[in-house]
Amino acid sequence: MPIKAGFGPIWAGSAISTVGTRTLGVAYPLLALVQTSSPAAAGWAGFALTLPILLFYVPGGFLVDRISPRRVILWVEAGRLLSVASVLVAMMFGGPSLTHLLLAAAVEGSLWVLYTLAESALLPAMVQPARMHSALAKSEAASHFASLAGRPLGGYLFGVGRFVPFVVNSVLFAVSYALFFGWGRDTGRHPNRPSRLRDLAEGFRELTKLPFLGGSIVVTTFTNLMVNTLIMIYVAGSGDMSSLKVGIVLAAGGVGGVLGSALSFVLPPVRGVLRLHLWIWAFALVLAAFGTYVSLPSYFFALALVATGIGGALSNVAIRSVEVHKVDPATLARVVGVSRLSSYGAFCFAAPLGGFMVAWGDVQGGSAVLCLLMLAAAGLSFWPPIGARLTPLLPPDLPRPELPRLPRMLGAHRLSRDLVPSPGVER
Repeated sequence: MPIKAGFGPIWAGSAISTVGTRTLGVAYPLLALVQTSSPAAAGWAGFALTLPILLFYVPGGFLVDRISPRRVILWVEAGRLLSVASVLVAMMFGGPSLTHLLLAAAVEGSLWVLYTLAESALLPAMVQPARMHSALAKSEAASHFASLAGRPLGGYLFGVGRFVPFVVNSVLFAVSYALFFGWGRDTGRHPNRPSRLRDLAEGFRELTKLPFLGGSIVVTTFTNLMVNTLIMIYVAGSGDMSSLKVGIVLAAGGVGGVLGSALSFVLPPVRGVLRLHLWIWAFALVLAAFGTYVSLPSYFFALALVATGIGGALSNVAIRSVEVHKVDPATLARVVGVSRLSSYGAFCFAAPLGGFMVAWGDVQGGSAVLCLLMLAAAGLSFWPPIGARLTPLLPPDLPRPELPRLPRMLGAHRLSRDLVPSPGVER
């Protein structure tokens, strides 16, 4: 059963838009630093980009559930284009001011939140159920490729000229807009009742009906906090390393994400994916802690980030599959908003926590504490009273994914009793 016509251009538009976001995530803080010669200003620009994660995921989900996701994406891409263009125009007159720059960064962050919600809500209209798993794996891979390309591209383009990343992003957002506009189909929302303030909480109520998604929020929030704290510990202890070496180590997570997405594309999901997720993280943090004791932190931190990238991609595809297949489309964006608020919100606390750990016990001590915490959490997943809530299995009635030819020939559908069974088949 093929992916519905039009998915290719939408996938391309999503990848292009994500590259633009990652590029601007570097360009805005660098421009603030150059304009003001103040590291604090660069920090404020980075904060302005990430603050919308805490503020707008829940209300943004409410908005996307009320109107067409495609229309939201068109508004978003047009708004991002105008925001970047305003910075370019200000540069012609010696600007932008710090206030203008912070506002532009906040607009970019806010519109990106809406974009991710609308993209998630748009998928059910684009992809047949049996091909959804493969489509989600491709989407996950595109996100990691975009992160790998976007961040170094942003630094490189800014080095060529401070205006260059903003010119390039104007083109990227215009192309993304054209691709979504050319798709030409609205999946319009038609609410059968007026909006009410308590509808904002519908995403939270929906999650109580789906134990797997409830457990996934706890697991991904905790592990996101752990891995980003680990990254902060590594960065804080990298004073005697070259920036190139630090960048290569941090890019390892994206490499792992691409590898995990490839595995998701060719293999069926494991029903115990949340428990697998926890133990992959535990293994990764053991590697990182061991690296500090043998005085090879960079190599082992890189291996740890590759492992977390693989585990994160596997679990992300499974979680998004449950969201798409099991959540009422009328509330999908709100459910996704609650999930992203929690898991991405962990990023905001990782930097101060990592800094505190380095100040308290240096890189070695901080890595050891994270390792012990992660091992304890993974161990709890085997204790029935906790494990049943923390790491519930994937729902057994998900549509069986259509896999590429080679894995089927190799009998990939018989790899484990934990694989998702076909509807109506009991294990």
